[in-house]
Amino acid sequence: MEALDAVDLLDYAGVGLFAATGALAAARKQLDIIGFLFLGAITGIGGGTARDLILGVKVFWVEQHYFIPVCAAASVLVYFTAHSIESRFRTLLWLDAVALAAYSVFGAYKGLLVTGSATVAVVMGMLTGTLGGILRDVVAGEPSVLMRQEIYVGAAMAGALTFVAAESAGLALPLAAGLGFLIALGVRSGALLRGWRFPAYGAGTRRGGDQPR
Repeated sequence: MEALDAVDLLDYAGVGLFAATGALAAARKQLDIIGFLFLGAITGIGGGTARDLILGVKVFWVEQHYFIPVCAAASVLVYFTAHSIESRFRTLLWLDAVALAAYSVFGAYKGLLVTGSATVAVVMGMLTGTLGGILRDVVAGEPSVLMRQEIYVGAAMAGALTFVAAESAGLALPLAAGLGFLIALGVRSGALLRGWRFPAYGAGTRRGGDQPR
């Protein structure tokens, strides 16, 4: 497999959009410009950094230095425009959804490229697509998007699975990537608009099931 421009674009989009969500979280906390840059960078590169460390490859933003300026540019843009956004939290959730879709596919692509394992690829897609948002919420002291009831990690898994299945079936790489992106975004959009969720633990279970016997 060789990298194509369409797949590389998902890498840029994931980093830039996640950085923007980090900056929006900084705006909600009324931080200064350094806070914007810090939260933007952590959110933008967090998932990809963990992915590369696990895969044992050179961390992407160390090898390709332009990713830090991408995070900085997105953060500065939000710093000067966040005041005009009517609902920052809603905007954060939708930018996060697009970033998750893009990065779940790119993470799966890189996992497949490095290991050749479909299982590892799906796990890397899930990790890359969700960890940045989780780190953002933890550092910013926001309610974690992971703890929201509607589907989140499942959307990243759906996108990664779709990409891996399509690529394994011989679909052209840009088409496989686009299909994975659309599936992930569609699932996450359904979660945000329709409240799609998996059954929660405890639904229909017997009371006192955790009591010692």
